[in-house]
Amino acid sequence: MARLLIVDDAAFMRKLLTEMVAGKHEVCGEATTGLEAIEKYKELRPDIVTMDITMPGMQGIEAMREILTIDEEAKVLICSAIGHRQKVLEAMKNGARDFVVKPFQKEQILDAISRLV
Repeated sequence: MARLLIVDDAAFMRKLLTEMVAGKHEVCGEATTGLEAIEKYKELRPDIVTMDITMPGMQGIEAMREILTIDEEAKVLICSAIGHRQKVLEAMKNGARDFVVKPFQKEQILDAISRLV
């Protein structure tokens, strides 16, 4: 069972992810911005961070880079809309371990998490 930090500015997406992993993994925290994600990562040290790319203030890729400077072994799973293909590629080049494209199915997110555990 992995401990997850879910980072997304949309409350419904955080709720959906939490429901999808329930019983398989533990959601140890949530963040709505990149800056909040960094602070929560420092505090909680989750096994995996699910990270949206587009958020107010600090974007997901920038937050991921900061998290990787804190912990180079951090496992970041990008969860982003298909319209952000270039951003997903940029995230992968900058250290993301995997990605799933929104909208995704429960099996997709659980498989991606399993690959990272």
